Amino acid sequence: MDRFQNTRQPDWDWWGQLWPTPGATLRRLGIKPETSLAEVPCGNGYFALPAARITDPGTVYALDLNEALLEELRTLTNQQGIENIVLIHGDARELTELLPELVDTVLMANTFHGIDDKEAFVQQAFESLHSDGRFVVVNWLDLPRETTTIAGEARGPPTDLRLSPTATESIVRNASDCRLVEQVDLPPYHYALVFTR
Repeated sequence: MDRFQNTRQPDWDWWGQLWPTPGATLRRLGIKPETSLAEVPCGNGYFALPAARITDPGTVYALDLNEALLEELRTLTNQQGIENIVLIHGDARELTELLPELVDTVLMANTFHGIDDKEAFVQQAFESLHSDGRFVVVNWLDLPRETTTIAGEARGPPTDLRLSPTATESIVRNASDCRLVEQVDLPPYHYALVFTR
């Protein structure tokens, strides 16, 4: 399968400028101890690593199509002694087949804009959740790309791929039997929508 559009892994320096406290961000999004989480795609673990610390002893399933990023994440988990991350090589569009169990949360950060068939993915995400599970989508605001700068450079997806909160909610609601429970502002350039079954 082809990769999602415009979903390159940022380097750690500018990732850290954009999300200086990823653990605090995850807590704001309702990630809690003793729960399970699937991050799709996980990249090299910028969110998966702090998520594992929060959910411990709950499992974090870190799924990505890029084997090199998964290997980088494997090295980091070993270095940091994190034992509750399970790496899964595969495509997020086949999530229900790849996860060994239902999870409490499916997290998709910074990549929803690049999915070719968003409705099909949303269905996969909701079918992967426990009956009271949560689907969390973190998106870039629908601002012109030239206005979303980090370290003096325009960053994020092309302007025409960006989705407003209303557009994202509409896609998710049209593809699933869900309800929006919270919209979280994530300055300077992001928002999150939290859905539940």
